[in-house]
Amino acid sequence: MKRFIAFVTKEFHHILRDPRTLLILIGMPVAQILLFGYAITNEIREAPVKILDDAKDEASREITEKMVSSEFFSLAGFLNSEEEMESAFHDGITKMVVVFPPDLNTSLESGQSESIQLIADATDPNTANTLVNYVQGILSDYNKSNNIESLPIQVNIITRMHFNPSLEGVYYFVPGIIAILLMLVSAMMTSISITREKELGTMEVLLASPMLPGQIIIAKVVPYVVLSFLDALIILAMGKFVFGVPVNGSLLLLLSVSLLFIILALSLGILISTVAQTQQTALLLSLMALMLPTIMLSGFIFPIESMPMPLQVISNIVPARWFIVIAKDIMLKGSGWELIWKEVVILLGFALFFIAMSIKKFKVRLE
Repeated sequence: MKRFIAFVTKEFHHILRDPRTLLILIGMPVAQILLFGYAITNEIREAPVKILDDAKDEASREITEKMVSSEFFSLAGFLNSEEEMESAFHDGITKMVVVFPPDLNTSLESGQSESIQLIADATDPNTANTLVNYVQGILSDYNKSNNIESLPIQVNIITRMHFNPSLEGVYYFVPGIIAILLMLVSAMMTSISITREKELGTMEVLLASPMLPGQIIIAKVVPYVVLSFLDALIILAMGKFVFGVPVNGSLLLLLSVSLLFIILALSLGILISTVAQTQQTALLLSLMALMLPTIMLSGFIFPIESMPMPLQVISNIVPARWFIVIAKDIMLKGSGWELIWKEVVILLGFALFFIAMSIKKFKVRLE
């Protein structure tokens, strides 16, 4: 036991004295949560719009003021004619042009319906659709506030966003960031660490020591378990205190599942190290086999439901998909064990499978 503790201590010292490794292990969680929280978001703020106002009356001015006073739009200027719209979009700044028809106020006061034209830059379709929806919401609010009804009887729709009322994008990204970083730190760093020993020839010395091969591998991965768990705590703390992301469910349950996912990722890293002979090979295998599927097929960025059916089927073998589902359910919905046990069992099955494969492929004697 003393030899085991000494070996673990040696691994901690090896990690702590390497500034590059520390930068990846500690700096990356902070950088990614700030990046996704502030820069990479589904929300659109202060989108530049230009106005072609052929009405120049009270109604057009009030609608323009409602748009500009919202957090979604900023006024980039006024156009004098339709011919100016083409050059307005070519400037690379204008995202939308709103065209008000002549005599807008007169038509509305007389009970006639009028159409306001929205022309959006659809080089980014998602942004264009979002901006159109924003304007439609503002116009709907204007109609209600001025008692403008196009039909004698209207059906009013009352919408409530459950679990994320303010539609904060960071609520969506934090669980995915935890999955990516735990996979990165646990799997990639573990595979590179073990492969480095083989590449430098020091693994032969370790295998010749009185410690069993299993003890050597466990001793090498213990520091990464601790550091990965620390990363998860950093992300949760920053999400809570910097961005206000709640943990409505049991924090203990969330941390327990995170520990299970760390063990799963570590077993994947060990499996990669049994195949790779160099650090570069281990890095490439980790990126291709772990990072890309985690980002692309886990539902972190792209909804799984919108993927083609073959990719939806493949996503079932991506462990991060199930962890992200669990993290969102616990953090945002406040779900307990009775609602997430199936996903936990799937993660446990993955972990046992990868551990078994790693034990089977691990070679006591190096070639």
